[in-house]
Amino acid sequence: QVQLVESGGGLVQAGGSLRLSCAASRIIFSRNAMGWFRQAPEKQRELVAYITSAGSRNYAESVKGRFTISRDNAKNTVYLQMNSLKPEDTAVYYCNRMADWQTNDYWGQGTQVTVSQ
Repeated sequence: QVQLVESGGGLVQAGGSLRLSCAASRIIFSRNAMGWFRQAPEKQRELVAYITSAGSRNYAESVKGRFTISRDNAKNTVYLQMNSLKPEDTAVYYCNRMADWQTNDYWGQGTQVTVSQ
């Protein structure tokens, strides 16, 4: 079973930064596009950013210019650098494989990001 373990969340003031990490195991990590998702209370889970196996990056409009996704295939880890954080970024952040995130059950526990005014 694929395992995804997110970390790096916390409480930060608006304008601050955080770096999230997602360590993957039991997956051929380098061959997979990976994504970061978030879910705020009473809202649906949304895709924040993803990175392909070739390193191409895509971002939701709401985070463009503020967030950067990256990956280290040697460490089987995908990162999300979040700068200029806003209160509306408050959510639980998850990572998952892009190929089948809508149907797989690989979701980890997520990492809570809280941005205060």
